[in-house]
Amino acid sequence: MELALIWFVLLAVLWTGYLVLEGFDFGVGMLLPWVGKNDKERRVALNAIGPVWDGNEVWLLTAGGATFAAFPEWYATMFSGFYLPLLLILVALIVRAVAIEYRGKIDTDAWRRRWDRVIIGSAWVPSILWGVAFANLVRGVNLDANHRYAGTFFDLLNPFALLGGAVTLVLFLSHGAIFLALKTDGVVRERAQRLATRFAYAAIVVAGAWALWAQLAYSVPWTWAAVAVAAASLVAAALMVSRGRMGWAFTLNALAIVSAVVLIFGSMYPDVMPAHNPAHSLTIHNASSTDYTLGVMTWVALIFTPVVLAYQAWTYWVFRKRLSAAHIPDQHGITFELPRSPQA
Repeated sequence: MELALIWFVLLAVLWTGYLVLEGFDFGVGMLLPWVGKNDKERRVALNAIGPVWDGNEVWLLTAGGATFAAFPEWYATMFSGFYLPLLLILVALIVRAVAIEYRGKIDTDAWRRRWDRVIIGSAWVPSILWGVAFANLVRGVNLDANHRYAGTFFDLLNPFALLGGAVTLVLFLSHGAIFLALKTDGVVRERAQRLATRFAYAAIVVAGAWALWAQLAYSVPWTWAAVAVAAASLVAAALMVSRGRMGWAFTLNALAIVSAVVLIFGSMYPDVMPAHNPAHSLTIHNASSTDYTLGVMTWVALIFTPVVLAYQAWTYWVFRKRLSAAHIPDQHGITFELPRSPQA
């Protein structure tokens, strides 16, 4: 196999890891006002992802760095053409990290409410925009003869892409609700399980409509297998949720996301960025680095990827137990007393 093809597949694997793991992080953030009616309950939800959310983002950093090194033409065209949506995603990820860390620094309700709004908003934005971006890669974009993006921001907001944004939104909501039902106990778990049921069935409808559209309009025959696996996984996940089998539901939901990535990358191949005019498309050959660069990257990946996987698996194992409001202390952060006004 050619090294460029190997790295195309490896990038699909990296994006799969990111969407599966960061997907439930985003879901928990979006569900915060529904699963947590008071501060303790919201802290249960946030503590469920607390030990792992920043590690999950490593998959995005690795995917971005690998794209830059393996396919610099793709990286340049995508980050210039999709500049505004990717900037919004980046800002959302930055402020989300700040919000999660700063939320508990001061022990006042007003302080926490402000940061909760930031966490919720910064989860909704990337959950939609990632789907919009990937759907445009499947559909193809307007590239000129020099492989530069020749469209506008509003060209990216076409019906197919907006439906793709709805797909990632409901998938992440379902994924986050299932994760909370699997990782928490008490009232938070009960609410999460009810929400998981609703979003699991919504995901079947929305993802099914987009997958059929993508397969019939933009894909190739062999990716029907990915569509079938995704559909079967979503239906089975919904059934497992209704029976309270959250471990199986989470696994099946993750399998549906894996199948979606297979459909996306399978539809793009042999392009990495399809163009409306096929002659202007970026392919795995005209967008890739030299064989020497790809060879060095391959050895680095072979050495360090098992280390990263082992460390992340160990992290999940250490923090595997359920959380409930009983594990949350009453007070956290610095308490400020407002100065009293002088008496007349």
